[in-house]
Amino acid sequence: MWILFTFLAASMQAIRNACQKELSKEVSVLGVTLARFIYASPLAALYLAGLYQFQSPAMLEVSAKFSVGFAGYVLAASVMQILATALMVVLFKQKNYAIGVGLAKSEAIFAAVLGVLFFASVLSPLGWLGVGVGAIAVFLLSGVRNLTELPLQTVAIGAASGAAFALTSLWIREASLALGLPFPYGAAWVLLFVISCQTLLLLGYLLIRDRAVLVALWQRPRLTLLTSFFSCIGSLGWFTAMSLESVPLVKTLGQVEVLFTLLISVFWFKEKLKRTDLLGLALVVIAAVLVMWA
Repeated sequence: MWILFTFLAASMQAIRNACQKELSKEVSVLGVTLARFIYASPLAALYLAGLYQFQSPAMLEVSAKFSVGFAGYVLAASVMQILATALMVVLFKQKNYAIGVGLAKSEAIFAAVLGVLFFASVLSPLGWLGVGVGAIAVFLLSGVRNLTELPLQTVAIGAASGAAFALTSLWIREASLALGLPFPYGAAWVLLFVISCQTLLLLGYLLIRDRAVLVALWQRPRLTLLTSFFSCIGSLGWFTAMSLESVPLVKTLGQVEVLFTLLISVFWFKEKLKRTDLLGLALVVIAAVLVMWA
């Protein structure tokens, strides 16, 4: 099940990133970040309500453990994902966009290291190998030919985005486990709380500091709604997968998002793949097989 939800998340995220990149041409960084959440809360609430419409009799006897620890994980994950998304949007405006986004995909490495050091995650040697192969694949797919090509500013922003996304994922998993609910109810509650928290935080800030951004989003309803929709479905996939399996393995498998992105560029935009793209894709597949086997 975690594999299926990861594929769902990766495919939806590829489409969402395309929507965000288009929106970033006309809206500020925080506006594009808010577009990811602003219409997602009702969708998350509908999903949760739908689950409880078809709950098993055993679920009626299970209650969620809403605690201070759970609230802390939700708040930390919410703030960190806002930061990570904002940094990703900044990368959209960089000259070396592909390199920056490739570095942001270092999330799996950060998740593996931080997870083992601070979150009691355990990875088998095969799992570590999959994470390493995935990192090499992303490096090749970013289009970097040698390390001297890497602009320091783009490296810093990309790496910071990757680390922030990794911490977000690790705290989301902790929040889901803290609830003590069976699959998929815990992930659905975390999804609703995190998205709602992010929407309230950003909306409150922009209402006080920059209402023009809200007007800009209101004037672009179609693109804003599409961004929120694909983001919500993608988050549903990530949150559910991470409630079932460790974050490094989920995020390494999630690098198949690059495959979906390249398929869109080839079949939709009629772009040609380079040899390094083909090698990178092959390594993504190998990394995916390794983590699924692990």
